Amino acid sequence: MSRADGADRGGAGPTRSRRDEPPFAEPWQAQALATSLGLQEAGLVSPTEWSEALGAAIRRARAAGDPDTGETYYLHVLDALETLLRDKGLVADDELRTRKADWEAAYRRTPHGQPVHLSR
Repeated sequence: MSRADGADRGGAGPTRSRRDEPPFAEPWQAQALATSLGLQEAGLVSPTEWSEALGAAIRRARAAGDPDTGETYYLHVLDALETLLRDKGLVADDELRTRKADWEAAYRRTPHGQPVHLSR
């Protein structure tokens, strides 16, 4: 039986403990992976670049003490996306900081259970 914490795969990523569970716990997780695929389909990032960036993000997290249970996998996906976008010059650091702050503000003002919307 597959373990929900990813431990049966060496923490290589999230797994579902039951087949009837949704593949993503939160919509943003699916959106993050879809963004990585969109970058690849647009030819902005190769599959090899994506794989290397995600692997590097996971290694950085492990070195910083991440418990590697699979629960933080999508945070590593975000880290890899941000790193690739910055390294390829597709987004500037200040742009990324501003967008993150915008999302945080939108999240904080959104009532529980409601979709989060950016004002710009």
